[in-house]
Amino acid sequence: MGDEEVAIRHPATEQSVDGVTEIDPIFTALTAPGAPFAIGERDGIRQFLNAPSDLNQMIERARAFGDRTFIVEEGDDGRQRRLSFEQVFAWRDQLVSILGIARGDRVAICMRNRTEWIVAFLAVLKAGGVAAVLNSRGAPAELVAMIDDVGPRVVVADTDRARLIRAGGYSGRLLDLTRPFEDDVRLETGAEPLGDLGAAAPGDPCAILFTSGTTGRVKGAVLTHRSIITGLMGVQLSGMQVLHSTANAMGMPVDTLLQHMPQQAALLVYPLFHISGLGSAFLSPMLAGAKVVIMRRWDAQDAMRLMSEEAITMFSSVPTMLWDVLQKARGVEADLSSIRNIGVGGQALPVNLLDEIRAVCPQAMMGTGYGMTECSGAIAQAVGHEFVRKPSSAGRVLPLVDIRIEGPDGTELPAGEVGEIVLRGAQIMQGYWNRPEETAAVLSPDGWLRTGDIGLVDEERYVFIVDRKKDMVISGGENIYCAEVERALGSMPQVSECAAFGIPDDRLGELLVMVVRAEGVCEADVITWIGERLARYKAPGRVVITREPLPRNDVSKVDKVALRKAWPTMSGGK
Repeated sequence: MGDEEVAIRHPATEQSVDGVTEIDPIFTALTAPGAPFAIGERDGIRQFLNAPSDLNQMIERARAFGDRTFIVEEGDDGRQRRLSFEQVFAWRDQLVSILGIARGDRVAICMRNRTEWIVAFLAVLKAGGVAAVLNSRGAPAELVAMIDDVGPRVVVADTDRARLIRAGGYSGRLLDLTRPFEDDVRLETGAEPLGDLGAAAPGDPCAILFTSGTTGRVKGAVLTHRSIITGLMGVQLSGMQVLHSTANAMGMPVDTLLQHMPQQAALLVYPLFHISGLGSAFLSPMLAGAKVVIMRRWDAQDAMRLMSEEAITMFSSVPTMLWDVLQKARGVEADLSSIRNIGVGGQALPVNLLDEIRAVCPQAMMGTGYGMTECSGAIAQAVGHEFVRKPSSAGRVLPLVDIRIEGPDGTELPAGEVGEIVLRGAQIMQGYWNRPEETAAVLSPDGWLRTGDIGLVDEERYVFIVDRKKDMVISGGENIYCAEVERALGSMPQVSECAAFGIPDDRLGELLVMVVRAEGVCEADVITWIGERLARYKAPGRVVITREPLPRNDVSKVDKVALRKAWPTMSGGK
């Protein structure tokens, strides 16, 4: 099917001025035929018509930033690495032939946040591979399960993760990028220097990001070049709209405003194996020529120091981290004057937190978004005045996304009614790797994705999240699936039954807790047992041990609603 350029009139293109709805002229100009963000229909779906087909084509454009600082990273010894765009691209090019892969081969990346992770991802894309990014916080068995699932040609790791992977029983090819290569590493690949591969097709797999479902079983969401590029360009379009609005308000051309703006700087605190880390904290800043300052582990005091020393302008985080910064900022001379944009994701932003941020960073523009791994990032976003208008929303649906709210019987509900959020668009995943049944359960043949989130969309297409259909807890921005934790504890001999669920927590958003029916164990035993079998952050914060049967509902499942109500009494009010 040939490209069909159509005039897009979409609720997300409209703005309200003094109660009158009108088409946003900035959006219209940026997305008109022939414009950089021209939108039209291709293959039956709205797309950016001028988007490249291969993510590496977008990445290559960043090479033009040359000697501008790209990555700043501090090691555990306090020593700092500062690398330019030119240096990072040179390092990437050296690694490409060492990988020894062909187009379509999968490469597993397992490292904590560090420069080598970024170089590895860029090299895999340059070599035409598919980057399978592993949760580096996993236990050995978890890591090897992910590796076995995708069958990579090679695993790229840091020393600590390499040790864990070997301990988990993996014996395949593994490159430790944090140690010098042996002389024969290049020879063992059997690869010649890489020639011109040509461009990947838009629908080719590009990356596999692991996520869990209601079963708690890990599965890889396959994101294509088109889906990731669409997600990135959607963010770029939103940024350009804000930039044009600012320039108009200041009475100057956009080019003039850009010339007077200092280099933007992003503080990378999200794990790179999360879609938020990969997209909004790494790829988006890189494509804009911004500096990326890597935090290997979260520490509010270090974060404030880096914000001051590196003139951080963009800080995207979860509410937990913002609370931590605000607590540290009280009573000290904290220089947060460089921050211009604060983005919040992972969970709803409490109103009292918003007020605190405004008091400490009055110059910062606030923003929020709603998305998921399966959507290659955000599908709704609100920045600046759009956020201030409805701060309790999760953002406004982006222009290339179709959204509907479905009732229990699958019928579409009108605006303002609550049901399951269902999505379609160019940035939706291809499916779950080697999981056809689980793919079919959430993705219809015509491309509609069932999110498992319960919410509503108002008449201006703002999304409001009401609840989660999935049995999942978001604690400190991390997704913890209760079924996975329950299954891990189910192997403990003394345990007869258990239930994990979340309770409200001022700092973490939610705290994972458990009620366990068992004999001869204590709270610490349960926490240790789970922490040794899963990533440490998945261990519950509180455990109540009981000898009584857990309450059950009409279909004989553990009644977590009843347990949540009883929790204050069972836990002694803690």
